[in-house]
Amino acid sequence: MMPELSRREALTAAALATLASAAPAWAQSGATPGAAWDLSELYPSDAAWDQARKQALAALPGLAKYKGRLSESADTLAQALVLQSDLGRTIARIYTYVSLKGDEDVRVAAYQEKQAQATDLYTAFGESTAWFSPELLTIGKPKLDGFIAANQTLKTRFDFYLANTIRQAEHTLSPEGEAILASAGSALQTPDEVSGQLRSSDIPWPTITLSTGQEVRLDSQGYTLNRDAPNRADRKAVFDAFWAAHGKFQNSFGATYNGQIKGDIFHAKARKYPSALAAALSGNNVPEGVYRTLVAEANKGLPQLHRYFDLRRRMLKLSDLGYWDIYPPLVSLDRPFTLDQMRATTLEAVKPLGPDYQARIAKATAAKWMDPFPRPGKRPGAYMNPGAFDVHPYLLLNLSEKYDGLSTYAHEWGHALHSLLSNTAQPFEKADYPIFLAEIASTLNEQLLVAHMLKQAKSKEEKLFYLGQQMENFRGTFFRQTMFAEFELKAHDMAEAGEGLSGAKFTSIYGDLLKRYHGPAMKFEPSYANEWAFIPHFYNAFYVFQYATCISAATYFAQAILKGGTRERDNYLSVLKAGGSDYPVDILKRAGLNMTSPAPYQALVASFKDTLDQAEALLA
Repeated sequence: MMPELSRREALTAAALATLASAAPAWAQSGATPGAAWDLSELYPSDAAWDQARKQALAALPGLAKYKGRLSESADTLAQALVLQSDLGRTIARIYTYVSLKGDEDVRVAAYQEKQAQATDLYTAFGESTAWFSPELLTIGKPKLDGFIAANQTLKTRFDFYLANTIRQAEHTLSPEGEAILASAGSALQTPDEVSGQLRSSDIPWPTITLSTGQEVRLDSQGYTLNRDAPNRADRKAVFDAFWAAHGKFQNSFGATYNGQIKGDIFHAKARKYPSALAAALSGNNVPEGVYRTLVAEANKGLPQLHRYFDLRRRMLKLSDLGYWDIYPPLVSLDRPFTLDQMRATTLEAVKPLGPDYQARIAKATAAKWMDPFPRPGKRPGAYMNPGAFDVHPYLLLNLSEKYDGLSTYAHEWGHALHSLLSNTAQPFEKADYPIFLAEIASTLNEQLLVAHMLKQAKSKEEKLFYLGQQMENFRGTFFRQTMFAEFELKAHDMAEAGEGLSGAKFTSIYGDLLKRYHGPAMKFEPSYANEWAFIPHFYNAFYVFQYATCISAATYFAQAILKGGTRERDNYLSVLKAGGSDYPVDILKRAGLNMTSPAPYQALVASFKDTLDQAEALLA
């Protein structure tokens, strides 16, 4: 995977506005000149980027001089690993630049071509280094341990990498086998690329007329902008047209996702894993019990989710609730936020994280690290890209002037501070933290923001608005992502059992899950079960469950920080500073959180219940 950390699905997959007409007035007015990112810190020009790319490509054959020599001495091993690491570090920066440039305007074919060149460079790097792990395994653990003890570079930069390589010995192939798998990387990305093209350019999206007389084109951005329309009939019309459009391409999406699943199974079998799930979790040494316990506990917590939907129905003053009613805010908040106000509010909200954290985020948010506003052609959604270790993180945002814009701002800067703290505390080789940890920092910032806004709220309606935001976080990031995780598990289990899969089968599986998670009182049209085709994260196998585990961990830490003091704060910050220096489950365990037990998920459900109780008390 390329080094990119994405916003949770609720904002990335659905996406925010990209049309200039959708931009808030303060974005269109030019009131924030110079707010876009400065990519010259990566490379001053495309020509400089291309020169760096060619130099990196030319340097790859130099790795071969160490082939067959890793066991010579600790110094030789250290030299080889440093060369490999430094090249990887450079290639990550190369990819980051062209990825960001391409996202400035996805319609520019030249950057699509350059991204393909960067991807090919990653593939070539993988092929050139495929022999490392097999050869390391021939050295054996005792000798490697001796090398680590004798060489400071190995001890400080590569000890975890070497230990992890030994751990995965039984799943490491011969040099020839590793090279074949590395070269297959680009081909195995094809289902993702095809499904992405379907969503972004090939589907003829419908246009509908709202009750206001406005005509809206229901691509992913139009859907996101209008799915919470004030008029209920408009919302249903949006859902009906958007999901029916997906349904017309059910067979094509079925073919792409079936291809993805087959690729996942191929990879698992090639590495001698018992299942695609085991293969996906192995890299971070996450026990399968974490995944299955999460699914089980989320299902046990469904009565609270159904209680929330009934509260939503009552607050919206509806006689019944349809799937098209889950996005309108429970309470309206007609309060716009400028970019400067978002920054100031976020800095206030994160004060419980201490003066060092606040100083770092104040400096970072004042620099040209982000591209904040929507415009024609810009990639939708939001993310933080940490790929340039030697520079700094970059953030792509598409901010509205509503509270969701403020929340997105706090969320993505949580990611950025995680990277800054990790990069400061760890060497490059141990700084890259896994997704299993990544969404903790971002969702915790959101929870601190809600707590801050609740304290500042001046009316019952405003308090209900922020409680509603918290409940939506729990719904969208815990229950919804777990529903996605259960869909992935079911689809892969069926494929591994030899059952035939198709778009119609995926729609059937997803429809059953929609009904179970949303309860018997929720109304659906059959076409809504096509929603599975809308979720790009399914093309990164067994990925989305980590959003649910992360919000569970974030809830635990946020409550500890808000109720505690310096010790609780520093305990949390130690997780961020640990980066990728150990397995994520172990990092969290040292901080007092056992993700293999039901406790974290039960605690989140309890927090959801408490939030519901607060909202109902205000309504009494």
